[in-house]
Amino acid sequence: MILTGADIVVNCLKDEGVEYIFGYPGGAALHIYDAIYNQDAVKHILVRHEQGAAHAADGYARATGKPGVVLVTSGPGVTNTVTGLATAHMDSIPMVVITGQVPSGLIGDDAFQEVDTVGVTRPCVKHNFLIKDVNKIAETMKKAFYIASSGRPGPVVVDIPKDITAQKAEYHYPEAVRMRSYQPRTKGHVKMIKKGADLLLAAKRPIIYTGGGAVLADAEESLTKLVDILGYPSTSTLMGLGAIPATNPNFLGMLGMHGTYESNMAMHQCDVMLAVGARFDDRVTGDLSKFSPDARIIHIDIDPSSIGKNVRVEVPIVGDCKSVLEEMVRMLDGRTGEIDRPAIDQWWQSIKKWKSVDSLAYDMSDTVIKPQYVLQKLFEITRGEAYVTSDVGQHQMWAAQYYGFEKPRRWINSGGLGTMGFGLPAAMGVQLAFPDELVVCVTGDASIQMCLQELSTCLQYNLPVKIVNLNNQYMGMVRQWQEFFYDRRYSHSYMDALPDFVKLSESYGHVGLRIEDPKDVEDAIKEAVNMKDRLVFLDVITDPTENVYPMIAAGKGHNEIQLKPSDDILEERELA
Repeated sequence: MILTGADIVVNCLKDEGVEYIFGYPGGAALHIYDAIYNQDAVKHILVRHEQGAAHAADGYARATGKPGVVLVTSGPGVTNTVTGLATAHMDSIPMVVITGQVPSGLIGDDAFQEVDTVGVTRPCVKHNFLIKDVNKIAETMKKAFYIASSGRPGPVVVDIPKDITAQKAEYHYPEAVRMRSYQPRTKGHVKMIKKGADLLLAAKRPIIYTGGGAVLADAEESLTKLVDILGYPSTSTLMGLGAIPATNPNFLGMLGMHGTYESNMAMHQCDVMLAVGARFDDRVTGDLSKFSPDARIIHIDIDPSSIGKNVRVEVPIVGDCKSVLEEMVRMLDGRTGEIDRPAIDQWWQSIKKWKSVDSLAYDMSDTVIKPQYVLQKLFEITRGEAYVTSDVGQHQMWAAQYYGFEKPRRWINSGGLGTMGFGLPAAMGVQLAFPDELVVCVTGDASIQMCLQELSTCLQYNLPVKIVNLNNQYMGMVRQWQEFFYDRRYSHSYMDALPDFVKLSESYGHVGLRIEDPKDVEDAIKEAVNMKDRLVFLDVITDPTENVYPMIAAGKGHNEIQLKPSDDILEERELA
């Protein structure tokens, strides 16, 4: 077929099996938009801001495992998308972002709405392309989807000048591509896997530490089997929640800055650590000089650059988490008799003592709504089956702590970049992917205003997302840090002049409910959940003084964890 460049782009999306493309039109992309108009296989979702398009595609990708696709115009269309690109890049989310560009002859002339897209996006994408020949569109698009989805996933930008989308060429979409410079390894080295298995069997105080890579690799079945076969304690990063069911008896909860006491203490005192698809970021490790001083580390990751980057690793295993874990389970089958069970039992006794502290306990109130209580009730009412997106801040941590995720890809949040405004558009992407599922956006009064205009998109496409706004009139996490580390100088963290969120949501055509009394929380959540075909905005007025605990302050180790306001920083003690 002889097609225009724009038609080639759209046909590539069809042949790639793309269901939705999230975008916002503009001059440099209009040929592609015209091609979209002339077909109905690929459905276009018109967002109200390009950042919303990127986050919606991101949410779709996290929930489905398939690449999210975005289409924006040049200049401000691109720059408005950069935050979404960086968000996806930090969390290794597969996306293909198509950007219009000024005509080829004007590139470099400071033309209207021109920006160096390749240069601007290079630091926050896995790869990017500038197409200069209409005959290269199909091959480049195939490469983009392959790069985005394989190896360590990530966003890929395809920048296409407007004149290239008008020119014509023969269309043929490759069945596959092979790139000499890019050949990610999926199978782990058998000898290294065996070395890791042997080290696990010899452990006296083991811990299995799971990151977002386990979720991205769909490794939950083999991971849970490994944990159950060994009978070892396991913990998870913020991004790894759901890879092991929250109710699994071997699961200690989330670790890190706001993780449970038992998970952090077990991490600190372990002698063998199996890290699965985790990158040892600072919110997990704390002070690296104090990190797990006795641990011999086995690290499984598909990205070789992540292994040994932050901590010394004794057994590096480069490969897909699912594949490596399946091989490791096979190697361990029939060998669990080699485990020193008395030592493991003693290890569990220590963990049970740490768990008895009940580090997630909080003081309930009859007069003011505690945010933890809201998340607990949300979990009870939805039985942990909802897809939960969040923005960034205290509400994000409370959701991670109090909503138990039994399945992977149900917890959708910005972990690495920490992007306020992510929650609502991400929920749109999830709801489009799973129209019959319950999708809840947990947010705060500061975060929700970042991309609030996407309420309009939700109305247009009948997306019945439930928004739980924990409204404490503050940028909560900023206020918490100012209380702890800046002598309560609350510089610009108080959210003055907040809108009436109920009236605002109603003005967009949705249902708004305000909850101010603790006894009304449960019924309000039930009412919202039962309105299956409406977006419901729950504006929950919560205690403005509540802080997230436990907390490990910057520069501290896992054993220096503050449990609640009245506690001093806990050093290692009798309980440990």
